[in-house]
Amino acid sequence: MKTNIFSSGRLAMAGVLLLLAFGANAADWLFRQGKSSYTIVVAPDASASEQTAARELQQYIQQMSGVRLPVSSDLQTSGECIYVGYNERVAALTGTQKPGKDDESFTYRTVGHNLLIWGGAQRGTMYGVFTFLERELGIHWLTPKCTVVPKKGEWKLPRLNHSETPFIGYRYSNYFVANGVHEWSAHTRENMKWSPVESEYGNIEAYWGAHTMGHFVSVREFYDTHPEYFALRDGKRSSDYAQLCLSNPEVLEICKTRLADFMRKNPGYRIYSLSQNDNFLFCQCDKCKAIEKQYGGHSGLIVWFVNQVADAVRDEFPDKYVGTFAYQYSRQPPTGIKPRENVVIRLCSIECCFAHPLDAGCPQNEKFMRDLKGWAALAPHLFIWDYIVDYAQYIAPWPNFQVLGPNIKVFGDNKAIGIFEEAQYQSAGAEFDEMKAWTVNQLLWNPEQNVDSLVSIFVDGFYGHAAPRIMDYYRLCKSLVKPDVHYGIYIREKHEIYSDAFIRDAFAILDEARNIAETDEIRERVERVRMQPLYLHCMRHKAKSLQDGTWNELVALMKKYKAMHREGVPQADFFRSFEEEAK
Repeated sequence: MKTNIFSSGRLAMAGVLLLLAFGANAADWLFRQGKSSYTIVVAPDASASEQTAARELQQYIQQMSGVRLPVSSDLQTSGECIYVGYNERVAALTGTQKPGKDDESFTYRTVGHNLLIWGGAQRGTMYGVFTFLERELGIHWLTPKCTVVPKKGEWKLPRLNHSETPFIGYRYSNYFVANGVHEWSAHTRENMKWSPVESEYGNIEAYWGAHTMGHFVSVREFYDTHPEYFALRDGKRSSDYAQLCLSNPEVLEICKTRLADFMRKNPGYRIYSLSQNDNFLFCQCDKCKAIEKQYGGHSGLIVWFVNQVADAVRDEFPDKYVGTFAYQYSRQPPTGIKPRENVVIRLCSIECCFAHPLDAGCPQNEKFMRDLKGWAALAPHLFIWDYIVDYAQYIAPWPNFQVLGPNIKVFGDNKAIGIFEEAQYQSAGAEFDEMKAWTVNQLLWNPEQNVDSLVSIFVDGFYGHAAPRIMDYYRLCKSLVKPDVHYGIYIREKHEIYSDAFIRDAFAILDEARNIAETDEIRERVERVRMQPLYLHCMRHKAKSLQDGTWNELVALMKKYKAMHREGVPQADFFRSFEEEAK
């Protein structure tokens, strides 16, 4: 009898434990069979971006599962909750301190049956929500017009404790296909553009201007009355788009006054450029030469000048910065002088080889690496202007995927606070523009990610049934990179990396990709990739392309997608000059 009683007790206890276990497991289902027990909770005083993040969390879970989770502002909501943003409940459940408003780091963590997502109120929490949706649920914002939302009937919340911190503080690229779409920038954690934007997505930071000295002291305004404001070249003051005479005290006072006035009228920027014009026509007067000699070269004169302007605006604008270039003739760091604490040095990589990572021992990159390390040791704030497109031929394949992550890491390891990835900013139709825009933003946040894996995510989500063949073409382009082959940002169709065999192989792959594309939209995406070998073929065989129909095909596609073939050359001018040369 005792045995029977004992057995019954064990069975009863086992039943209770099973019920408890079932209840615990049931409570962990974020959604299942069209239902959910979870509520999204966001504090009533949460920031605009946190409110946006909570709303989008609700929307994307509904798109994925058909289940619409309620959103509540009541921090005492009972039951299972997803807390969005740092609040008193998150503080009580985690014992953590409140992040700074501008802290873009975030954490998402399960505590009991609850999910907590928090970070800085400006963008950190929002990035945490978007990363949770991306990393855990497989949602990807590939382009402003293509978001991948997988369908799921059920999803069980695992035990999570994940934190991230951005590798680079200021992150922006400027592909035309993604410019001006602030939602997409937020989803891909891009936080800076040319102009500031206030929005429900935590705002966009901005770095104003480039080559701006001619803006503040222009030839048009001053040359007739004050030619001495401009560069002395071969014994004559230049009336062209030359540099300023930076040793002239009146030029200095004009720049102080006008930059301060611009900052008052345009308060939304973080950094304001006071930088050399885009040429090598620096001043050769005795006074400029003397300052250069004192401070170790052209960059010394520029830092000497910019420091004085920065001193003049510092008290009025204590949270703003004055930026200037270390570019071409001013790239080498100065000696005997340091940039002020409110000065940002914008170092440009325009002369580099982009076939190989900067720190991989490529002889063409050794001098840049010395300059990078020199500025890192000298400048309080270093900002990188990098290049990720071939400016001589936007459409042609230019394999640089292998350097994107490593170069970003090199910049960050050398104290860069921001990176601008200059890309094809003038039109659509550039080589892999959508894929590179997405991939670069991913790497700016975390350059340790595997670029092939990122490309695979993009290709699988963007090219439908044609994805395997697009990956084959991507690998074919990568095969053009050789240890002893170098290329910069102005290579043309006759460069040694290209061959007619490559073009034939590319056509074979991409013709098949076009044939298996399942929709007109996917077929058009493949067409834009196919423009790459098509452009190369036409440029390498001008007369033949007029005869075999490939030129007419390229023209039609360029018109369809409003594509430019190189920087500053309108379509009509390119078409006319090509046909004149071909005939």
